[in-house]
Amino acid sequence: MSALVLDGKALAESREQQLHAAVEALLTDGGRKPALATILVGSDPASATYVQMKVNACGRVGMESVRVDLPQSTTTEELLEVIGQLNDDPDVCGILLQHPVPPQIDERACFDAIAIDKDVDGVTTQGYGLMAMGEDAYGSATPAGIMTLLRYYDIPLEGKHAVVVGRSPILGKPMAAMLLNANATVTVCHSRTTDLADQVARADILVGAVGQPELIKAEWIKDGAVVVDAGYHPGGIGDIEKTGLAERVAALTPVPGGVGPMTINALISQTVESAQKR
Repeated sequence: MSALVLDGKALAESREQQLHAAVEALLTDGGRKPALATILVGSDPASATYVQMKVNACGRVGMESVRVDLPQSTTTEELLEVIGQLNDDPDVCGILLQHPVPPQIDERACFDAIAIDKDVDGVTTQGYGLMAMGEDAYGSATPAGIMTLLRYYDIPLEGKHAVVVGRSPILGKPMAAMLLNANATVTVCHSRTTDLADQVARADILVGAVGQPELIKAEWIKDGAVVVDAGYHPGGIGDIEKTGLAERVAALTPVPGGVGPMTINALISQTVESAQKR
């Protein structure tokens, strides 16, 4: 067996062409050019790189980007004021607050201050609740990107046992809800799960979203599984050990080039959708 490679980079590039055409159609119809506002608090190099990648993606599809850089010393109140201004800006269709923020900031309060119609990164509790209930909402970007990738490659989900390793509010939990909405049977594990190896071994669909390099061992994963690695760590490794997997599993995402490009693509796609609704 040679595993099918779930190529997020190639799919994102193809979808960007479609998004560019959608932006052009908006302008032809007299609409405004969609604008995504990105907020970066502090000077963390990795966060700055991620924000710039999102700004670059906006440019590739013909969107505007409004970049807001705030100092490390920013308070919750100051950040809330900035978010309020962006909520009121009619030219802004989506707002991204780059995670994580400095420790003095109440991140959840700031996420939840983002207007629901501009929550294109799917980080508000209201958006999560609507999505989990199967109502109209923008899904958290990384899980939404993963679902797009699985659909594109016709990976069957209905009736399958999906194991999500990770429970963060913007990755693991919404990932589990999206898989459940797709009629998978879902188990959620995390770094403190005592029988993690046994749980992983039962997975038809495995999503590594725990944020620890190679916590999930290749030997735990059963033959024929579909393996999605949402982790990225220095040296180009993910949350899942890959040794020998390509010869045993049905499909897997590369690291890098799998989930990461689809995360950005989901964010851009949902911003265009927000503009279309306006």
